[in-house]
Amino acid sequence: MKNKIMISCDEATALSDKSQYEKLSWSEKLKLDLHLLLCKHCRTYAMQNNYVTKLLGKYLDSSCKKEHLEETEKKELEKKLKLQIKELDKK
Repeated sequence: MKNKIMISCDEATALSDKSQYEKLSWSEKLKLDLHLLLCKHCRTYAMQNNYVTKLLGKYLDSSCKKEHLEETEKKELEKKLKLQIKELDKK
């Protein structure tokens, strides 16, 4: 099977998700970077994905002793996410 350089949006989002939790191989990174260079929608998805991961990471670090987030924390997260999405949509 030939190793193609251009990947689909489905493959790009899968690689974007994978990159949040493990290191991509150099060929995966190259394919993802090339796709993100050309695809505005996947680039926005990747930025949102990174933001959500960082934002949730901060909350989980600060509340790791609790089993669930408090309602106020959930509302604050939702507010920050909506604000960030609006900012990314402007770009």
